[in-house]
Amino acid sequence: MTQTLHPRLLEIIACPRCLARLRYEPQKNILVCDFEKIAYPIEQGVPQLLAEKAVPLNEIK
Repeated sequence: MTQTLHPRLLEIIACPRCLARLRYEPQKNILVCDFEKIAYPIEQGVPQLLAEKAVPLNEIK
């Protein structure tokens, strides 16, 4: 089930590794850092913004 993140959250949320703005992909329910080429999962509506939770984009289906 995909959920929508609050637009204000998307304005201020940043990658914990490089501090770049994250892009939301609602179809996959992830936040993407285009600079690091990684994605952070969103579990039960909560972004998991820990560097160790990051998944390389080439591993996401």
